[in-house]
Amino acid sequence: MHAGEFESVRGIADLYVHDTGMFGTDEYGAVYVYDTEKPAVIDTGTGVNREALFKTLDEIGIGREELAWILPTHAHLDHAGGAGHLVERYPNAEVRLPEKGVRHLIDPEALVAGTKSAVQDQWQYYDDPAPVPEDRISGLAEGDRIDLGDRELVVHEAPGHAPHHAFYHEPDADVVFTADAAGIYVPAVDTVRPTTPPPQFDLDQCLTDLSAIEEIDPEYLCFGHFGPREYEPSLIGEAKRAYVEWVEAVREKREALGDDEAVVEHFEETSRDVEFWNPERARADASLNSRGILTYLNRIEGESEA
Repeated sequence: MHAGEFESVRGIADLYVHDTGMFGTDEYGAVYVYDTEKPAVIDTGTGVNREALFKTLDEIGIGREELAWILPTHAHLDHAGGAGHLVERYPNAEVRLPEKGVRHLIDPEALVAGTKSAVQDQWQYYDDPAPVPEDRISGLAEGDRIDLGDRELVVHEAPGHAPHHAFYHEPDADVVFTADAAGIYVPAVDTVRPTTPPPQFDLDQCLTDLSAIEEIDPEYLCFGHFGPREYEPSLIGEAKRAYVEWVEAVREKREALGDDEAVVEHFEETSRDVEFWNPERARADASLNSRGILTYLNRIEGESEA
């Protein structure tokens, strides 16, 4: 699948995955579309390629008056940046996301500033988000259910990645929309890679979130990046190891180098070994994730000294 294309998700009725072509990488950005009695879009991409998403909804047969739900899994702009643009096009759609993310989509100024600081020159792949009107958005909490008509989504808060993060479970098909709670599964190398952005990544909570998915033991995982795949319990174990090992790698490198910027530069350089996305994106990903771990380490060290 290539940027702007969509396909049905095998094994799950009425569910489609749309490739946003995020960061110039095929399949990196996955938007899920439920063509149910009350149609829904799960995550939105950055908003840059929204016209292609609009076309996908048209081709699936979801009209402007019919879309019921816009459901970002969290407020990070690679997942929620298109929400305001969707609201403008689909007048009856309501936005739902974890409560702590609501204010960021109503007034995205601080979110944009934080994102620009975190992603730096990768901002070229983002779009300025359109604010979501207050009367079109509300928050979600643990255990809430979103009515799709003939099925529903169950909300599970998963704040390890960010305080405003959740994953959604659809029990009938037994599919979990993981967002970033299970890391990034990369089909090209059949492995899970951590995603640990600043400033609020938390390792212990991240491991708890992974255990929550493990307890559900679903049939399918719909990742926020690189799309869906059948669930295997070993994936969660692999993800847990990947997160723990990544935190330790950054911790050890900081002890060796004694300078946070030198740590970031080290991991940017080693990103040259990554072969499954373009070098620019690999370097940016290494920078973002290493800075997230350094922020986390500073926070927990400060807490231990308090």
